[in-house]
Amino acid sequence: MGVTAAIGLGSNLGERGRHLESATKQLESLGSIVGTSSWYETAPIGGPEQGPYLNAVVVIDTDVGPRALLEALLEIERGEGRERRVRWGPRSLDLDLLLYGDVVIKESGLTVPHPEITRRRFVLVPLVEAWPGVALPDGTPLDTFLPAVADQQVDRATRHVDSVEFPSWAPAALFLVVGMGSVALWWALGWIL
Repeated sequence: MGVTAAIGLGSNLGERGRHLESATKQLESLGSIVGTSSWYETAPIGGPEQGPYLNAVVVIDTDVGPRALLEALLEIERGEGRERRVRWGPRSLDLDLLLYGDVVIKESGLTVPHPEITRRRFVLVPLVEAWPGVALPDGTPLDTFLPAVADQQVDRATRHVDSVEFPSWAPAALFLVVGMGSVALWWALGWIL
């Protein structure tokens, strides 16, 4: 393939985990996935009052150019219900083109590397996990920026963070209900026969 690109994923509306899973699957159509991070639960930075985010990074090898890649990311966001109403507001899905090889781009609507990449722990932690040894186009390793953002809370999340979870007593309760139903059925059949 052509260029290695890093894409930041974030969601704090709806089924956040489902949005990240869906986006990751859709990114496969834009190139070959060569790295994925864990999921991280993070506090929002800037913008209006809103709930916590799930964040991750996916690294792909792609032949898609940077502008076309950005357009594809925006299309995936729209498909997941993203509406751009308030700057830095809550969102069902946010996809950011963080890095595109060692290319530097400063155009209307497209800046690469992402301008906040070194100031956001929720970007740096998953990025250095998904792409070990990653550096800025000038060669500066991105992990050297982690100490400066150590005060920003980033917690590893489980992949089933938005899934339905059953309490630990549920299997025993199910066994009891099925068992009682069997006894009742046995009793009814005995009564009929």
